[in-house]
Amino acid sequence: METTIDGKDIRYKTTGEGSRTAVILQGWGTDMKLYDSIAEDISDEYTVVQFNLPGFSDSDEPSEPWGIDEFTMWFIHFMEFLEVKKVTLIGHSFGGRIMIWLSSLSKEEIPFEIEKLVLIDAAGIQREKTPKQKSSIRRYHFRRALYHFPPFYYFFKDAVDIWQGQQGSADYRNSSPMMKQCMVRAVNNDLTYRLPDIPYEACLVWGDLDTATPLADGQDMERLIPNATLHVLTGTDHFSFLRKPQEFREILRSFLC
Repeated sequence: METTIDGKDIRYKTTGEGSRTAVILQGWGTDMKLYDSIAEDISDEYTVVQFNLPGFSDSDEPSEPWGIDEFTMWFIHFMEFLEVKKVTLIGHSFGGRIMIWLSSLSKEEIPFEIEKLVLIDAAGIQREKTPKQKSSIRRYHFRRALYHFPPFYYFFKDAVDIWQGQQGSADYRNSSPMMKQCMVRAVNNDLTYRLPDIPYEACLVWGDLDTATPLADGQDMERLIPNATLHVLTGTDHFSFLRKPQEFREILRSFLC
């Protein structure tokens, strides 16, 4: 199905016929179909909504760089379009950022009731850079300034463009120019301070080998969110729900069904 929210054409779908509603918020740059298995896990008890955020997959991009607050406000308008009054939110990676921002707002600011939260390898905590990381960043900025010095760039344009295209994470490299700006705004927003303001029961699921959002992030979220429980799926990475689907299903259903 397709609809237009705040001038952005997006695609979404619903599965299941349960009396309760769950909405899955995706990780950066993914397509909603990546989360079909999660929807299937609970479709006997829930009506599950999946969708592509603006700028993700085949949905329209924002016309200007969005931060987490703009993505959250768009999501609130999407929920109003769906006429959802009570919902359980399930978020992976970047979807967790939106959930943290949203669920830490006052209840008067949210036009629907949140029942429970499921955060899967969620983003939202930005840690102090290590000396090695800081040194790497300094080297990058030095090289970028040198390589883009007009005489240098004139003679070595192709090589510089190849080098520039190899910088940053895979998510960053695969993003469009507009979505790269959105990603920078989102990643540079540390939401740690908002975690204690989340009043909802939260289930945290993490891969112990996750390098994108390390297990330490999940441990901090469990410590800072007043009513949160962390479940660790050993031997799994940033996509823990895909690596051990049966264990994930048992955790999810135990919490929600």
